[in-house]
Amino acid sequence: MCRTSQSPVGIWKDANRTGAMFISILKSLVHDGSLGVIDAGGRLHKVGDGSAPSATIRLMSKAMEYRLAVNPALTVGEAYMNGALRIEEGTLYDFAAVIGRNASQARSLPWLALLNRARRHVRQSNPMSRARRNVAHHYDLSNEFYAMFLDRDMQYSCAYFHSPDDDLETAQANKKRHIMAKLLLDRRGLRVLDIGSGWGGMCLDIATHCDAEVTGVTLSTEQYRLSVERAAAAGVAERVGFHLEDYRDEAGPYDRIVSVGMFEHVGKRNYAEFFAKLRDLLTDDGVALIHTIGYSDHPAPINPFLRKYIFPGADLPSLSEIAAAVEWSGLIITDVEVLRLHYAETLRHWRERFVARRADVVRLYDERFYRMWEFYLVLCEIGFRMRTNVVFQIQLTKRLDALPIRRDYMVD
Repeated sequence: MCRTSQSPVGIWKDANRTGAMFISILKSLVHDGSLGVIDAGGRLHKVGDGSAPSATIRLMSKAMEYRLAVNPALTVGEAYMNGALRIEEGTLYDFAAVIGRNASQARSLPWLALLNRARRHVRQSNPMSRARRNVAHHYDLSNEFYAMFLDRDMQYSCAYFHSPDDDLETAQANKKRHIMAKLLLDRRGLRVLDIGSGWGGMCLDIATHCDAEVTGVTLSTEQYRLSVERAAAAGVAERVGFHLEDYRDEAGPYDRIVSVGMFEHVGKRNYAEFFAKLRDLLTDDGVALIHTIGYSDHPAPINPFLRKYIFPGADLPSLSEIAAAVEWSGLIITDVEVLRLHYAETLRHWRERFVARRADVVRLYDERFYRMWEFYLVLCEIGFRMRTNVVFQIQLTKRLDALPIRRDYMVD
């Protein structure tokens, strides 16, 4: 077995002797769980301790073995998507679970540690000229596609599970109520802005249950079209309006601002700009709630496969990055909640629904697209279940007295 202290040159030479660079890395990485690797020559290599989870993969070419060794964070997903890495035993989730359980070991492998350090210096920006293209790449896939695996309200963000027995519909309704409680929608006629309003579900609920005037902004033409249709069908179009525009073009002021699952697309270089705009849009006694995926540990870039194929222009914050940007904005952080395994469970529901609709996804797109999205959903679930991904809900005000001094109102 290759020792974790071995140098990159040593790994390279050893891999050339065995013809399996990627396998050499796996032998150094995987200690918990069981992984079988069938190389391009048909030889089976076993790594790990023989315990569960367990999977066997097959590598379809010698060139792919080298590519996987050089940049596994990107190439594993590409190889599965393109059929160059196949699952022979177990499932894609089983394979990802083995890697996820052992991913922390990568810090002790010099070559992988060097790659990770290099990626930390990548700081995404998202100027207006690029933001619409990035949104279209992901969110302008057909509404028919998203309806295959989302809940009926088309909530494409972390749900909130009161119980492990909650179904997806219940958990997503819980999420909306949880956020609405934190916004303290305590009087009629409040002006509310939803930045990144998706398919309009949050806007419709706030208008219906809280008698507020709600504006949703999105850059997705597909989301905008369906949101307008839903507001009309619900009979609340006079109180709910949707704008197909960048949030930076919105004027305000607003008594309440909510943003669910949009901050991930702001880009690290734009954090200060985002919170400055939030401050300008918010009334002096206003309240804002930001719901975003982030890292529970140090700042880091988003996974390169996700950035290249799923969410171009996206990046994930650590709590320290958010706090640093807020501190200079004139806003006050009044509450922080860290949702941990809620998104892992949300993604499990999405993944199971998605896999069950494989034939429909392939009919709408193709096999490569199906494998790309399957890998994305699995990768994200593992990130929340075994790695450092969490969801932050961050409440913000301009004034210390804008909210009650106790948190009881969020429950009451």
